[in-house]
Amino acid sequence: MKVITIILNTNRRQDTLACLASLSESSYPDQQIIVLDNASTDGSVEAIRHQFPEVQVVALRENKGYAGNNNVGIQLAMEQGAEWVFVLNEDTVLHPDCLSLMVQAAVQDPQIGVVGPMVYHYNEPKAIQSAGGRLDRFWQSTHIGENETDNGQFSSPRQVDWISGCAILVKREVIAQLGALDERFFYYWEETEWCLRARRAGWRVLHVPQALLWHKGVQRDYAPSPNVTYYQTRNRLLALQKHHAPPLVWVYTWFQLARTFSSWSIKPRWRHMRAHRDALWQGLQDYRRQRWGIRQT
Repeated sequence: MKVITIILNTNRRQDTLACLASLSESSYPDQQIIVLDNASTDGSVEAIRHQFPEVQVVALRENKGYAGNNNVGIQLAMEQGAEWVFVLNEDTVLHPDCLSLMVQAAVQDPQIGVVGPMVYHYNEPKAIQSAGGRLDRFWQSTHIGENETDNGQFSSPRQVDWISGCAILVKREVIAQLGALDERFFYYWEETEWCLRARRAGWRVLHVPQALLWHKGVQRDYAPSPNVTYYQTRNRLLALQKHHAPPLVWVYTWFQLARTFSSWSIKPRWRHMRAHRDALWQGLQDYRRQRWGIRQT
């Protein structure tokens, strides 16, 4: 099974080199790597080509966000005969057996179309960041096991609703049937929507807890920026629209957004969230206008 890994790099030289070093120790034999460089100025391209000459480095012509940028690599991987495409964040480090265990689990059932590893916090190597994702009955998206210490509570591969976008392995047939990431999302919710699309088409989404990976980008005390609030707001509504969420989900979502906006506007203890309030409002307005892609500030 030929796996092609896609890594997006934007001025993250040391992180990308560390990620590539962990991949170079992978026990999985049939893999290639494509690094997509987003106009880096920190010497990333030169360092990658020097230390990992076997890695294909592709310069991106424009910044289309997580979704659009990775789609360039996904298309290249498909053209180069990938049987599985592994979309991987540059700020991850993999156990040598991570990819082998994911592929081994995936081939047990031809209906498995998306696979993800156990993701830990890099600064807390036994603290779970994501054991897969779930959508509740109101379509709220959460990470399973988030911030729990791994005591073996996730002992075997199991179906989940979605896989964290920091490391998501997708079968060629899924991409051929459903397409790649939806570039309208730009950033946030795109991997959740991709998995939702796959599940609705009859594919299984599998989390493999024995496949281990550490992610630097999100820590226990992670405080999202107003930009994240903007994309989470707009893109959550886009996902509900695209997949025809039932009326109860819409009512709950609008109520929740209205309550949050009011609290951030009125209550003195949330005064420090005014920038997030403004980002939420812009997200609502841009959804209403059907304005997608990068946030216009």
